[in-house]
Amino acid sequence: MRKLLASVCLFSLSTISAAGNPGPGQGFIEVPGGPVWYKVVGDGDGLPLLSLHGGPGGTSCSNSLLEPLGDQRPIIRYDQLGSGRSGRPDDLALWEVGRFVEALHAVRQELGLENFHLRGHSWGASLAAAYVLEKGTDGIASVTFSSPLLSTPLWIRDANYLRSQLPADVQATLTKHEEDGTTDSAEYQDASEVFNKRHVGRGEAKEKATGCDGAPWNSFVYNYMWGPTEFHATGNLVHFDVTDRLHEIDVPVLFITGEFDEARPETVASFQSMIPGAQMIIIKGVAHASLSREPDVYRQALEKFLDWVEEGQ
Repeated sequence: MRKLLASVCLFSLSTISAAGNPGPGQGFIEVPGGPVWYKVVGDGDGLPLLSLHGGPGGTSCSNSLLEPLGDQRPIIRYDQLGSGRSGRPDDLALWEVGRFVEALHAVRQELGLENFHLRGHSWGASLAAAYVLEKGTDGIASVTFSSPLLSTPLWIRDANYLRSQLPADVQATLTKHEEDGTTDSAEYQDASEVFNKRHVGRGEAKEKATGCDGAPWNSFVYNYMWGPTEFHATGNLVHFDVTDRLHEIDVPVLFITGEFDEARPETVASFQSMIPGAQMIIIKGVAHASLSREPDVYRQALEKFLDWVEEGQ
């Protein structure tokens, strides 16, 4: 069935506009390991924005909240292999950073993105950083790191600090189940939600993402690469760290994070200091899900940055 899916889904409904940008549409692109679903919205003359979702194992539906920027430029998203509408192969060798980098490159080539902006949120920021450090910045006008995971050791350091502020009984429950290897228990999941409500979701979404029906995330990929929760890394990303190479990024960079984000503003500010000229915005009152909680603030900040880049800084 998987082979049949790969063979019949390799089509594209988008076109190339007069400006050289991909036109609105959706389809599938073959990448290493199988087909990935993508969508292009908007036909503005600005440079396209390619946005990478979090996870690993997440989906691009949250990036639909960036589509209102389509009157200025094409907004492109895709479900990474293994999740959403994309193929779901069962080869463990596929769930490595390098393979995701090659998949991103295949999407870029197929869509003819010779000059574009790149944005990544959370794990998507990991992928964006790995991509520019592996492939270079030629043709990439700017990079936006949104609530970025750029160092697992620093992420866990911050997570431990935030955990220390949880109620004592919640902390004890989390620690007990992690030590006992019972992180799949309901008690552990309930305790995890206390952290999530403070530093992941926090508050009600002002806008709901679209295109999520029939495009579920993949908890296996999340657990295999990351771990059972946002704050307990046990997967193959446990040693991921690109901080010693951030200074190599030679295009305009914007960091965005939430005031109460698990990607703590203090740490994100340290990342900013590693890239000459990088900018940073802290969105007040929100945590990791900043785009859905303050969509207008987020989009305005991002659009202002992209316009500034295209106007020659």
